Amino acid sequence: MTDDRTQAQPLPEPVDRPATNRRAVTGATTLARSTGGPARRPDLAADCWFLSGPTASGKSALGVRLARELGAEIVSVDSMAVYRGLDVGTAKPTAEQRRAVPHHLLDVVSPAEPYSVARWLADAAAAVADCRRRGRQILFVGGTPLYLRALRDGLAELPGEDADLRRQLAAEAAAHGSAQLHVRLAAVDPVAAARIHPHDLKRIIRALEVEQISGRPLSHAFAPEPHPVFERQFFALDLPRAALHERIDSRVERMFAEGIVEETRAALDAPGGLGPTAVQAAGYAEAADLLAGRIDRAEAIRRTQQRTRQLAKRQLTWLRSFQGAIWIPA
Repeated sequence: MTDDRTQAQPLPEPVDRPATNRRAVTGATTLARSTGGPARRPDLAADCWFLSGPTASGKSALGVRLARELGAEIVSVDSMAVYRGLDVGTAKPTAEQRRAVPHHLLDVVSPAEPYSVARWLADAAAAVADCRRRGRQILFVGGTPLYLRALRDGLAELPGEDADLRRQLAAEAAAHGSAQLHVRLAAVDPVAAARIHPHDLKRIIRALEVEQISGRPLSHAFAPEPHPVFERQFFALDLPRAALHERIDSRVERMFAEGIVEETRAALDAPGGLGPTAVQAAGYAEAADLLAGRIDRAEAIRRTQQRTRQLAKRQLTWLRSFQGAIWIPA
């Protein structure tokens, strides 16, 4: 089995997928900037390339190979790789891969800190500027759908947090379950509800908060015109579902063999513990339940495999919205 850290094979040829608009690679082409809404994203141009795919599809290894061919540095598009000390469960690029190609936006904050898409966009903009000062191309590598969409479409201005409203919604979830809040979200913002898992309480609360404060659905937060560079320079890894599930199951077993439980214990014992964002990464909540004696090791592995397969399914659903994607076999 291979995962994102395994040695990459020679770059494969693009593969056709029905009902998706594919374009052949034609090299860097000068592109006009998007003029859509009040985006807060990096200054994308023809020196920017993008590689994504579902978890365990081999992005990290192929990203290093592609970056070396392009003369690029890698900007991580992974909402969990930003956390210091969470290495095993996030399958971060290896030390060897980081030596081969400079990587940005890894190990940015402690696991106790929240980290938003708006902050990631600002950090990504700084990383892009840093690469350009050295005359390097930029390769975005990762599979966090929200980050990818914000990068492509930009973000509209969103209302700030309302602590009282958040406490109220959290209390309702504690009393009746997050699924009930998800049902309410589906009534006011069905598009956002379709993208957010019924157990993802943090994102459900944020979506309801935005709708109640602004009177507009969170799903309207993206600018209407995607950046045109995505129409030409966006690669997505693809592989059959059975093969992907086998890779995921093998990766999760390795995570537990290689120390995710010990990694979770260290994070929980550190000041602030595992914050509400970091704990969402598949494997860490399960490892915490294992440490607390609520489940055994076999159940922790099974649940993590199930959550990771669900994540991969959501990632593929989002990736298919990128109409110009060039799909290549993993």
